[in-house]
Amino acid sequence: MCMNSSEMTPCSPQYSAFRLRRPSNQHNFRVHRLINRKRKTAKEPKGAEIGGAKVEMEIKNLKLYMENQSIIEENKKLRRKALLLVQENQALFSQLQQKQLSPNK
Repeated sequence: MCMNSSEMTPCSPQYSAFRLRRPSNQHNFRVHRLINRKRKTAKEPKGAEIGGAKVEMEIKNLKLYMENQSIIEENKKLRRKALLLVQENQALFSQLQQKQLSPNK
């Protein structure tokens, strides 16, 4: 059992659940590349409308993909946190049962 559960030390399981991960820059690179492609196609006189709409859809698609990835990552973090809470709850419950049984002996 944790003596002081409000503190998070680097060796505690709660600390590892709350560590922040640095997001990947790969998705941002794709978005910037598509934005640059959109600018280039906007300068071209023929076929710019069709190509521009396609690039806009690709940009929206990538932004939605990035948002989905962040939601998935947040979901993973919440699952890890829930697992740690369940484990802590089980440990506390077993200690409570042991304390209730010990005076009856």
